[in-house]
Amino acid sequence: MADNDAQDRRAARVTGIALLVLVLVVIGVAALFLPALGDFVNTGLNPGVDLKGAALASFIVTVILFVVFAAVSGDGLIGELQFMLAGFFSFFAILTFLIAWIF
Repeated sequence: MADNDAQDRRAARVTGIALLVLVLVVIGVAALFLPALGDFVNTGLNPGVDLKGAALASFIVTVILFVVFAAVSGDGLIGELQFMLAGFFSFFAILTFLIAWIF
């Protein structure tokens, strides 16, 4: 019984460390994208978004979404990598043209 408790604590510790690393990576990526987001906000004052601005917005949304997908996919990350890459590029292309069209 004590061995199971030790394994549970060890698993909880590893999970906590993994979540902490994930949060630190997200904060680091957000800090790197802040200058680019400033330019994107400034273009929001002009009427319409050009294709370059739409590509920037869709890339940020796609990367964040697929990082979340990869984090919650569990053990199947390596086996699903080819599907995630194909999904990334198609999602990025669709979002780019939809953002440019709507805004």
